[in-house]
Amino acid sequence: MNALAITLHGLAATVWVGGMFFAYIVLRPSMSLLEPHRRLTIWAGVFKRFFPWVWMAVFVLPLTGYWLVFGAFGGFATSPIYIHIMHGIGLLMIALFIYLYYRPYAALKNAVTAESWPEAGEALNRVRHIVLVNLVLGLFLVAVVYAGRYGLFS
Repeated sequence: MNALAITLHGLAATVWVGGMFFAYIVLRPSMSLLEPHRRLTIWAGVFKRFFPWVWMAVFVLPLTGYWLVFGAFGGFATSPIYIHIMHGIGLLMIALFIYLYYRPYAALKNAVTAESWPEAGEALNRVRHIVLVNLVLGLFLVAVVYAGRYGLFS
């Protein structure tokens, strides 16, 4: 059963962090070629399609993470340090996403629907900043987990 948990955990993390990487590093610069109202409308559509996958990750990652902590490592007391780092960063990333979803993203959706482009631009900028923070945290987390698994903190 641990193999299933680690597989689901890895897939959920890949979808979330990989999606942020694609959106921020590849899609965002490409979108700058469009007029603001088109760019903002497309971003609202992109997030509408991506965020359900992030919600899946927000549920799968803690579920499988705790499954592994208590099933494979025998609890937090006997878990390696990289597991504790992953746990803390993961909870921070989830909190940032929940805030992003219910505040800046909600404002972006409402502003795009109302065709209030300056407000939509401000909301998108707030989304962008949070995504950047989560992307950096996610990439750092992946590095810590892989390096930690092979003795970085030993």
